[in-house]
Amino acid sequence: MIATGVIVEYNPFHNGHLHHIKESRQKTDADVVIAVMSGHFLQRGEPALLNKWARTEMALKNGVDLVIELPYPFATGYSQEFAHGGVALLEALNCKFISFGSEHGSIERFKATYNAFNGHSDELNKTIHESVKSGISYPQALNKAHQHLEQKYNLQLLDLSKPNNILGYHYFEEIQKQHAQIEAVTIQRIVAGYHEQIDVQKNIASATGIRKELFENKKIHAIEQFLPSKSYSILENTSKFVNWDDYYPYLRFTILRSTASQLQEYVDITEGIENLLLQAAKQCETFEQFMQKIKSKRFTWARLQRMLTHILTGYTKEMKETIQSPSYIRVLGMTEQGQKYLKEQKKNIQLPVVNKVGKDFKNLLMLDIRATDLYMLVSSQGQIGMDFRTPPIRIQKKADL
Repeated sequence: MIATGVIVEYNPFHNGHLHHIKESRQKTDADVVIAVMSGHFLQRGEPALLNKWARTEMALKNGVDLVIELPYPFATGYSQEFAHGGVALLEALNCKFISFGSEHGSIERFKATYNAFNGHSDELNKTIHESVKSGISYPQALNKAHQHLEQKYNLQLLDLSKPNNILGYHYFEEIQKQHAQIEAVTIQRIVAGYHEQIDVQKNIASATGIRKELFENKKIHAIEQFLPSKSYSILENTSKFVNWDDYYPYLRFTILRSTASQLQEYVDITEGIENLLLQAAKQCETFEQFMQKIKSKRFTWARLQRMLTHILTGYTKEMKETIQSPSYIRVLGMTEQGQKYLKEQKKNIQLPVVNKVGKDFKNLLMLDIRATDLYMLVSSQGQIGMDFRTPPIRIQKKADL
């Protein structure tokens, strides 16, 4: 069986994701599509709109055969860490291909960019270091370094100002670093850009635009045209969607009961920002006010939110030092085809497969269990302890693609 892997968040699963699954299956002649999906907190440092089991159900009803959880440290990490965890899990599952969406749409440009960066790594790193030191964010520094190489050596490289191109580049880079056998393919992103707002003249919108519509206008019917019917029905039957506003009182309490030195222990807290966090927590009544108080050119909004997520979940630098790569495969759900693939590959899968969480869980899995419990504090979509009580979702009927 040919397995094609995707690394996703599905927050929520929309028509663009459905297009990606269909095109990936066709382009790679896949028998099985495997999604490595973030759990309850995401790469931009946000809580997921829906819990991981609802998003798993969306995926399985729309063409994915097997959903694996991307552990918390990788799901909430920088692009490189996100890519590292996802690629490692897909490689462990013996996927023949990894398919990702990109603004560029051709894998050749990813190869050319990787080769250029690899061939001029010292110069690249120096340019990035100098740019970050001058006070700009890492993504801006990376794009500046890319432009420097492109102009100096007359190269045609990826546009690394585009978010999907950046992630795709890191997927490709991780395949090389891990000496993985998996082959990268990319699908052209269509109609809606990553951060575009919804356009009623189209049937595809970005997840960002969909979430904005849900939270600002609170009219779920306004997003119906942008989601497959099986995704929309799950959203329609969800009584409460969560965002940072719901968690701010818990975050504020955690910050205010901490000292500056205690805040320094959390992952990504650097450069004295702990003092600003304490000051902002004392003054700001809402999450939006808090973010406006702490934002700067040096730190992107996503980087700040990741810091806050780690404070909320108690993820420390000491914990991070013990984690190099995913150490298990946590199954969130499967179709009959996905179950068949796991059975076929049972002796070849390179990591232990976890279908049921027991009391002897490892440290890495503990972080996801804790994240679930904290997520459920404000969510109406479940209860504390769900990781222990929720078996993998099983969908019998194959999706019509």
